[in-house]
Amino acid sequence: MFDYVIVGGGSAGCVIARRLSDDPQVKVCLLEAGTPDKSPLIHMPAGVIAIMPTKYKNWAFETVPQAGLNGRAGYQPRGKTMGGSSSINAMLYIRGHAKDYDEWAELGNEGWSHDEILPLFKRSENQERGEDSFHGSGGPLNVADLRSPNGIGNLFLEAGKELQMPFTDDFNGTTQEGLGAYQVTQKDGQRCSAAKAFITPILGRENLTVITGARATKVLFEGKKATGVAYDRKGQIEEAHAAREVILCGGAFQSPQLLLLSGVGPEGELKEHGIEVHHELPGVGKNLQDHIDFVASYKSKSREPFGFSVRGTPKMIAGLFEYGSKKTGPMTSNFAETGGFLKTDPELERPDIQLHFVVGIVDDHARKLHWGHGYSCHVCLLRPKSRGSVTLESTDPLAPPRIDPQFLDKDEDMEVMVRGVKMMQRILDAPAFEKERGEEMYPFDRDDDEDIRRIVRERADTVYHPVGTCKMGSDNMAVVDNELRVHGLEGLRVADASIMPTLVGGNTNAPTIMIGEKCVDMIKASAATTA
Repeated sequence: MFDYVIVGGGSAGCVIARRLSDDPQVKVCLLEAGTPDKSPLIHMPAGVIAIMPTKYKNWAFETVPQAGLNGRAGYQPRGKTMGGSSSINAMLYIRGHAKDYDEWAELGNEGWSHDEILPLFKRSENQERGEDSFHGSGGPLNVADLRSPNGIGNLFLEAGKELQMPFTDDFNGTTQEGLGAYQVTQKDGQRCSAAKAFITPILGRENLTVITGARATKVLFEGKKATGVAYDRKGQIEEAHAAREVILCGGAFQSPQLLLLSGVGPEGELKEHGIEVHHELPGVGKNLQDHIDFVASYKSKSREPFGFSVRGTPKMIAGLFEYGSKKTGPMTSNFAETGGFLKTDPELERPDIQLHFVVGIVDDHARKLHWGHGYSCHVCLLRPKSRGSVTLESTDPLAPPRIDPQFLDKDEDMEVMVRGVKMMQRILDAPAFEKERGEEMYPFDRDDDEDIRRIVRERADTVYHPVGTCKMGSDNMAVVDNELRVHGLEGLRVADASIMPTLVGGNTNAPTIMIGEKCVDMIKASAATTA
């Protein structure tokens, strides 16, 4: 028996476990389906290249065939280890645009405006540049500039200057719009995941029980009150009971999956799978949003970028030794070193596309490797209109969920992508790249919108930011209220990216950590009023 049972040791779950267990009188259980985060491939930033395309520490989900992508199934890597996807991501520290959160509040979610959640971002953060009105110091999550940036990233910035594009030195400061260098969640050249930041330093706490290899199979209820979680561990079903609350932190795919397996969701869908309806909630698994993303890749004339070649091998080996001795050098790269946020229409209030410039060749999520060296650039649509869903593939709790993002379902999404691709190509075609630009790997006609639509449908996929499937709100399709309590049930909250009513304009790791901080404050306030 515990006071709180947290399902999922990812970006929000680690925060909640840390903050709740700060009180030595409170007993906390953290369940994580994956393994401990001990692999050196997690902690060495460049190790992500070995994790992303495989099932090592990675759920490696696939979507159903997408009509908008010519019937291709999309790939959805998610972290299967302590730290969740913060242990396998590109470590970019991006919060999104201030108006994203103001819109949440305008939708009726009191307490979620930008001014109200900014202190939560700051509380988590240890900003190596120092504290200011936007950034905090002394928090568990270390935010740093890259230690050893690759010189090829400067060409991207030079090209932007040639085109007189806007620049910013802090995407999380006064102005998001512009090109610049990304900050990363690293400390001393190593990944600073949510697990490393919030859990590793406190693993010895007597009031915190962390159980890995624990795949949640069902939320346990007494009437409408959640009382615990059943989980599969090494083929045996065990239970963790919660005297106060159960908090689901499984992410945009697995939090709705667990609710559905527990009989919480759309009545028709549950009955279709022969699951007894415990509580009808039609929005569970709906409202899936994700950043659709297109990548352009080039061979390079030098061996400066990452790549595979006989003559480049000594540099790679030297880089491994440098990392081992100093924690500097190319192995500290997050690959997506520079980028930015731009408007495809100058009349827009905020940027609608994001660029990630990568100091290596990216092809099919690194599942397709190429001989030689090169560079790539992503362009993603920040606020898609298309909405998808997460449903059950089967009643087997160990089976993957059925993921259908409905990419490019709305024509407007494609039109923004076309404008975004053109903006990105202006940068990549700029004179700054002439000395480095080699073969364009998947050429298309920049002046032909139809050819751009063709290449987008042939090659676009996620940039790994699924949200929204247990959305926060008060309408009929909302799953949780503004305090993240599941509508109509007691003792059950959801706290992860699934609660976002709309997708933020940027990477989703930092916002998910903020959601964890916000959830803790609300849990503590609730406990104080009932004490």
